[in-house]
Amino acid sequence: MTPVVESSAPLPSATPSATPPGMTTPYALEARDIVKSFREGREVVHVLKNVSLALHPGEIVALEGPSGSGKTTLLSIMGCILTPTSGSVTVAGELANQARPAHLAELRRKHIGFAFQQFNLFPALSVLENVEYALNVRGITAGARAMAESAVDAVGLADRKGFLPRDLSGGQKQRVAIARALASKPPVLLVDEPTANLDSQVGMQILELFRDLARQFHQALLIVTHDPKVRQIVDRVVSIHDGQLT
Repeated sequence: MTPVVESSAPLPSATPSATPPGMTTPYALEARDIVKSFREGREVVHVLKNVSLALHPGEIVALEGPSGSGKTTLLSIMGCILTPTSGSVTVAGELANQARPAHLAELRRKHIGFAFQQFNLFPALSVLENVEYALNVRGITAGARAMAESAVDAVGLADRKGFLPRDLSGGQKQRVAIARALASKPPVLLVDEPTANLDSQVGMQILELFRDLARQFHQALLIVTHDPKVRQIVDRVVSIHDGQLT
C-alpha cells in the first residue's frame, strides 16, 4: 500500500455506525489534541503541539522525524507511560484517566505491547522464561507457560527456548522482545527503533516479522523509526517535526 502522510488537524468524529457497541471510538489507539510541555528553568518547552493521531485495528503506521522532533514523547503518551499536558488518549475503546497512574498502568497491562530499541532481556532468564515473566507482570499466571511457548514459536525461536540472552544474536534477542510484546495478544503494539541495533538484512527480517504478526493478530502497530526500510511494511507514514505532524 502506498504510504500517505497524516496531518495534525483534529480527527474527524466517528459516526455512530462506525463505533461498536460499548466502545467510545472505532480506533484501537487514538490520541486527540495532545500538548506536552516541559519547564526548563524559566522557559517552557513545547514538545508536542496539538497532535492528533489514530490507528485502526490491524493498521501499521510508521512515525518518522528527526531527533528532538517529539516522536518518542508521542509514543510514550500514546502508550500511557507519560501523561500529556492536555489532550486525551483512548486505548482499545477505553479513555485513559490521566490523573490516575493506576489506571494508566492497567491500560498498559491489558492492551499494549511494547518493544524498545534496547532489548531489556533479563540475563539470568531463558528465552521462554523472559516471555513468561512478562506475562506474569501483566497479571497472567494461569496458562502463561503455554502462551509464552506459543509466542516464542511464532517468532521462530522454538529451538532456542532454553537459551540465555548471552547465547543469542542481536536479531534473536529482538525476536524475544517481539515475543514478549505480543504474548498476551494485546490490541496495540508500540515499537521504538526496532532495527537500530541490527544489520540491514536482519533488520528487514524483523520488520517483516512485525508486519506478519500484526496482521495475524489484527493488532494496531505504531513504529517510531529513522529507518527508511520501515516504509516497505507499513500502511501509512506519519512525519513529525518540531512537535507537529506534517
